[in-house]
Amino acid sequence: MEWYLDARSAAPGAVEIAERKGTGHPDTICDALTERLSLELSRLYEERFGTILHHNVDKALLWGGAAEPAFGGGRVTAPIEIYLAGRATREVRGEALPVDELVQEVTRQWLGENLHALDPERDVRVHSLIRPGSADLTELFLRRESGGVWYANDTSVGVGFAPLSEVERAVDAAERRINAPDFKAAHPETGEDVKVMGVRRGDTLHLTVGCAMVDGHLADLDAYLAAREAVAEAVREAVAGVTSLELDVAVNAADVPEHESVYLTTTGTSAEAGDDGEAGRGNRVNGLITPYRPMTMESVAGKNPVTHVGKVYNLIAGRAAEAMVREVDGIEGAEVYLVSQIGRPVPDPQAAHVRLSLADGASTAGREAEARRLLEAELEASPDLWRLLLDGTIACDRWPL
Repeated sequence: MEWYLDARSAAPGAVEIAERKGTGHPDTICDALTERLSLELSRLYEERFGTILHHNVDKALLWGGAAEPAFGGGRVTAPIEIYLAGRATREVRGEALPVDELVQEVTRQWLGENLHALDPERDVRVHSLIRPGSADLTELFLRRESGGVWYANDTSVGVGFAPLSEVERAVDAAERRINAPDFKAAHPETGEDVKVMGVRRGDTLHLTVGCAMVDGHLADLDAYLAAREAVAEAVREAVAGVTSLELDVAVNAADVPEHESVYLTTTGTSAEAGDDGEAGRGNRVNGLITPYRPMTMESVAGKNPVTHVGKVYNLIAGRAAEAMVREVDGIEGAEVYLVSQIGRPVPDPQAAHVRLSLADGASTAGREAEARRLLEAELEASPDLWRLLLDGTIACDRWPL
């Protein structure tokens, strides 16, 4: 692997932007379903054959339905249509595997677990578009049997950074608070389709929060407005724990209450009528959208966790960056860039570039070796990364990874 390192300033800029699309956002739904499907396929392959077989089920489209929300309870008039597409091993030595059945089971189970006001049987139609993989990529899996190592199935780049800034932590905390189980139990009138946009200007953080409200739990406009204020107050409390910035919170900013034009839904997600979704258009692997930070367009959800470097390298880069900041005195920030080469062993990228933000007076002397050691340790451990994903130790869309 070719190795590059340089240092940069850690000083914050005058403006910073960060965003998180919450659990019930159509794009997040697509990511979550593809990732859950990959994990369940991996479990199936491991249980039956003792290894993970070729699959990349990272393509998903959510075609929004139609609904007529109303205070006291509306109705879904056309179901949400979800299409899961990709490639997977469907047959081994003449044994057909229940891939299409798994698509149905995984999708309806996840929706039932995560969207409390949506009926996954009545309100959703699920379409499986999973086909067998190409011969050359499937062969890369078989090659491991003789080489003893996983080989990259793509040429791509993975990036990661640490630590999260105050703005990033605040955006993350705000969405997770509104979608926390205890908040939902106390406020079932709030749906899971929550989006938080944070904009810091100097020392003031402006949070714009979109939260789909559930009509069946709201008798009238006054109840809606009370629910909206409950969301704003919960956000203020959650964010106060992670930042000292002056805070400005706006919830459902497009509402015009005097005209009863408000963000009201029947299912708690805009997917019922207002929006469509697609895998890869939302949060990056650390659960955030951070345009002021290094990002890749690679969609990690649904990619296999052993050879698809578009997933593995993004996880490794983030974990390595976090380890550098946590373990090396004088390193206040780290960015890690990894470039793969198809057919090359996963633990051996063709290039690695690390950018460090150092404390005043610190230099790269002595710290470069430590940074490289931590990155190489994550790369060497990559063959077992899938185990951590399957048991929930690490996860996409969550920080720390």
